[in-house]
Amino acid sequence: MAGLASPTTATAAETVPSPTVEEQRLDKAVPQEILQRSGFDDVAPEFARALDRARSYAEARRIAVREGSALWRRAVDRAQGRGPAGGDLSRDDDRPLYWARLGLTKEVRTWEPEFGLSDARRSALIDALERTSRGQEDVRYPHKSQQGKGVNSPQGKGVKRILVTGFDPFTLDRDIRISNPSGATALALDGTVIRTAEGPARIETVVFPVRWQDFADGTVERTLRPYLKQVDLFTTVSQGRVGRIDVERTNGAWRGGFPDNDNVSRTETVPVTDPASQPQWTTTTLPSRGASRCTTTRRSRRSRRAAQLRSYERTDRRRGRPRGPEAAVTISPTRSRTGRRCCATGSACTTRCRAGMSTRRCCSSGPGTRIRRRGR
Repeated sequence: MAGLASPTTATAAETVPSPTVEEQRLDKAVPQEILQRSGFDDVAPEFARALDRARSYAEARRIAVREGSALWRRAVDRAQGRGPAGGDLSRDDDRPLYWARLGLTKEVRTWEPEFGLSDARRSALIDALERTSRGQEDVRYPHKSQQGKGVNSPQGKGVKRILVTGFDPFTLDRDIRISNPSGATALALDGTVIRTAEGPARIETVVFPVRWQDFADGTVERTLRPYLKQVDLFTTVSQGRVGRIDVERTNGAWRGGFPDNDNVSRTETVPVTDPASQPQWTTTTLPSRGASRCTTTRRSRRSRRAAQLRSYERTDRRRGRPRGPEAAVTISPTRSRTGRRCCATGSACTTRCRAGMSTRRCCSSGPGTRIRRRGR
């Protein structure tokens, strides 16, 4: 009898979606190699087993939040040298986190639980995984009223708050081995405390996807809005051009035009709550000119010494100072040492540099003497 047919429940399973373009890359050899060489190849299988034990949506959500948070903390710990490396892949690599996260979202996207799962709830589970495994639910700053216990303490009065954001790897169809330095930066800095001229500063970081739809859905605004009024400094880092660092002084209210990780390309105005008040251009309040003048590479001690000597030579030429054996020296007592040849005396000596002055300890000047030579 048709009138007595059982109604379809609201939680009945709908069509199970297939993996996204981004998730389908996970089956290739390179992502699997990255997961194996970092020890993250166990993340998705363990998560799948935990999901299979879930008997309700609420239980599945708790599993998603727990495993997503654990993945973020595991990636941060690995990048910061805590715990086992899990393999021979460099600790500062952001790719294990990226590919392991895709393994988790793929499991949820193709999961068919016995209790039925609507499209809305499936999307909510994926969203919980995304947010927790990107550090977006892990931002922790000390309360301003708490008394400090030292620079390495997360608590403390006067501790500055810094928020840094990074991004996933992208252009993967061009080079599937690619990483993103901004994501690696986020992992290396998350939860660290640094010393500044104005006291200690606590850095918290989050990572965003490279998908236009996520940006259109407001993932940036939802993540950052609760913290922007609390932090002393906010900045974003992103992958740029080879061999140079671009400091973005002004950005526009327009985005898109480049394929994302789902191979979707779109252009649009950056959405805001009140479009009528949206500025076309926004200029940073950070010292962009000073940042542009900073040294951007970590040079070796020999390279720094060579640059320092070139600087001294230019100063000497400008001031007309003599160089070589005819240069004036002063001698003061110290202990004798042997080493390189001193250009002032031709004898063996050692060199130490500080603040524009090189200190040469010379045997030929007598036991226990030190030659100080200015302009070097």
